[in-house]
Amino acid sequence: MSILQFKQFKEINYKTEILAGLTVAMTMIPESLSFAILAGLSPLTGLYAAFLMGLVTSILGGRPGLVSGGAGATIVVLIALINAHGVEYLFAAVALAGLLQIAVGAFKLGKFIRLIPQPVMFGFLNGLAIIIFMAQLEQFKVLDNGVATWMTGTPLFTMLGLTGLTVVLVLLAPRFIKAVPASLIAILVVFALVQFSGISTKKVMDIAHIAGDFPPFHIPSVPFTWETLQIIFPYALIMSAVGLIESLLTLSMVDELTNSKGSSNKEAIAQGTANIVNGFFSGMGGCAMVAQSLVNINAGARSRLSAFIGAISILIIILVGAPFIELIPMAALVGVMMMVAISTFKWGFFRMMRKMPKSDIFVGILVAAITVVLHNLALAVLIGVIISALVFAWDSAIRIRARKSEDEFGNKVYEIYGPLFFGSVSTFTEKFDLESDPERIIIDFRDSRIVDMSAIDALHKLTSKYAAKGKTVVLRHLSEDSRNLLENAKGLIEVNILEDPTYKVII
Repeated sequence: MSILQFKQFKEINYKTEILAGLTVAMTMIPESLSFAILAGLSPLTGLYAAFLMGLVTSILGGRPGLVSGGAGATIVVLIALINAHGVEYLFAAVALAGLLQIAVGAFKLGKFIRLIPQPVMFGFLNGLAIIIFMAQLEQFKVLDNGVATWMTGTPLFTMLGLTGLTVVLVLLAPRFIKAVPASLIAILVVFALVQFSGISTKKVMDIAHIAGDFPPFHIPSVPFTWETLQIIFPYALIMSAVGLIESLLTLSMVDELTNSKGSSNKEAIAQGTANIVNGFFSGMGGCAMVAQSLVNINAGARSRLSAFIGAISILIIILVGAPFIELIPMAALVGVMMMVAISTFKWGFFRMMRKMPKSDIFVGILVAAITVVLHNLALAVLIGVIISALVFAWDSAIRIRARKSEDEFGNKVYEIYGPLFFGSVSTFTEKFDLESDPERIIIDFRDSRIVDMSAIDALHKLTSKYAAKGKTVVLRHLSEDSRNLLENAKGLIEVNILEDPTYKVII
């Protein structure tokens, strides 16, 4: 252990970390149960995923404070596979998704999360906050002959009252007690109130019973054939992509909240390892969980210990603590998660709208809308990134300029401003006057650079047109990467590069 690691180890606030872990476990249980039941799985399959994901990623993950578990984002994309082929194919697909995620980390592709623009992040978080809040409304329903209907009368008012009490406790508790997370205080107080006063209200046991054994090891019972791979690979690919996008976005969010830096590639490997373990230990798989990570950070956790405690707590609950946890009022958990949704929402987005470009405002709102309507975080982020990239390409394309002049030798000089790439080649070629230009033309790239094959092709066509008129084109002040592109394109394009001994190449 290095001196820095030893110092960090000594600085851990163990009480805060342990209490934060317990709070995370409380909030993770109903979500894991709900999504497992939604997918037609045993409730224990969801809890096993919460335990296994939390345990593995707390040890191997890319940053402290991040919480992983059996997330709805990943299981939703596998429902069709479960319905068509059964749960064993689910386990095989989860394990394969883990291998794909490890490959992303091993090849250091996690860094591409940096390409996600800030408006997309705003939209992602705002949409997610709305989803978290709306998901809690489902707890205000009861089953009537197998059909979910809204509560009415006394049950509804009791649920609303207890939820409101939880919200008030979460807001007020930090003013009086700072040593214990406000969320955990609220859950315990509402639990005690319901138990000792005999209030009749919806509890965890009304969702599912959670007692069980240690996750059993077994190899997925599927044929090890090419046909099986063809069945599970598309689902595994989608799950791995969705899981990594949500995990790395959550990592970036925690980075921002804690003013620290995590490792996206290390997190990708940890997520993949955890999903492989899920596939062989009867878990439904998962990824990093935004809401639980926020609960963890808001509770003061800053190390890996809290996530580890949360995972171990879930295992203990499965083995021996189920009778106690099943008595927790759902209103307490609903109130905590509603407060998480409110704190997740980027309220500052509304203040920034007056100063942000209209394109950024559009992207932020669109990503939030897609997230809420389709519940597909990966698709929402992908569309947001594509639109942002197209807007950037358009802006760069219309801003390319050329300043024209003549040097002391009578040569025509075109000083180019802005990148030359597929979006700007049309505007670039319009800047030149083939008929009136002298026999020697110099294109100065001091404030520009050649970016892609479209730019090389545009230069090739331009020089060919000048050559057909007996005129010579010379390129000047090329950056090193532009020179490399032209060097690699030899045979496709031949240009004259003017060497300037007084000019140092800009890298």
